[in-house]
Amino acid sequence: MIRICTSLAEAGYAVTLIGRRFTGSPALVTRPFKQKRLFCFFRTGKLSYLEYNLRLFLCLLFIKADGVCAIDLDTILPFYFISKLKGIPRVYDAHELFCEMKEVVTRPRIYKVWKWVERYAVPKFKHGYTVNKPIADEFKMMYRTEYEVIRNVPVWEPLEIPDKPEKFILFQGAVNEGRSFETLIPAMQYVNAPFVICGNGNFMIQAEFLASEYDTNHRIEFKGRILPAELKELTKKAWIGVTLFENNGLSNYYSLANRFFDYIHAGIPQLCVDYPAYREINNKYNIAVLTSDLRSEALAERLNELLNNKNLYYQLQQNCLQAREAINWQQEEKKLLAFYKNIL
Repeated sequence: MIRICTSLAEAGYAVTLIGRRFTGSPALVTRPFKQKRLFCFFRTGKLSYLEYNLRLFLCLLFIKADGVCAIDLDTILPFYFISKLKGIPRVYDAHELFCEMKEVVTRPRIYKVWKWVERYAVPKFKHGYTVNKPIADEFKMMYRTEYEVIRNVPVWEPLEIPDKPEKFILFQGAVNEGRSFETLIPAMQYVNAPFVICGNGNFMIQAEFLASEYDTNHRIEFKGRILPAELKELTKKAWIGVTLFENNGLSNYYSLANRFFDYIHAGIPQLCVDYPAYREINNKYNIAVLTSDLRSEALAERLNELLNNKNLYYQLQQNCLQAREAINWQQEEKKLLAFYKNIL
């Protein structure tokens, strides 16, 4: 969201980004747009969603705007009702197929609620964009929408590969269900390298328990949420990135995670799932080792290959440096600005 809001602000739009404030949230960094965090008493569960949506609606009620953008399904209702109330355009930014996430699709009652929200609200958002064509095609098939594809990729900047005295493996992003931690953490029993996890999420407690259960605490460091600038520098120093998702719903299968591109721009090869969007890019640029086998033994074998096969590693690294020249925010930004120019 920082990239999108920055591009819009630098193009002359007055942008306000609204999010949640959690205990321990890092301090806000000065940006070229306004930022507002909403405090909620309930941190998890159904009441947390209800409270946040109510507070978001009330916040939006007192903000003067010529248009609004909902980020994913869990914020879509307040933005819909506000846009109707104020008679302004509304945009849906769909990072994923929300109802197909593991934590939703595997819980029938929760799935039923969110699917009702999706069926009610998404068709009412004529304007929208998402991260890849397979997801855009799914929305078109379900709701006859014509959403744009705007990938959330890093800004191109000059890169100098730093010295790496220690080979460590990095995961960055939400520590949520469906990210293969159940097999990735046990795999570290067979990999002689540190594993650094940057992020937090609904699987954090279970992930820490797995590290203890499989006696991999000495290899795994849980850093929690860190500031983007710090994460960017840490990513450059990593030896391998990890982008894994269980194939338990279309959201994972059609995903195109931000970290996939963050690793490319840091010039680090990665172990990545062999799903359509990743395969398409890897077929063109060959920047990752793809796997369709998420068993612990298979993951350990692939990670060890990247750690020990110097020729493979440095070829993938060089390919990353070439790919980042073509896949960057400077290219995607053009589509974003054209999109909003046609609406506002």
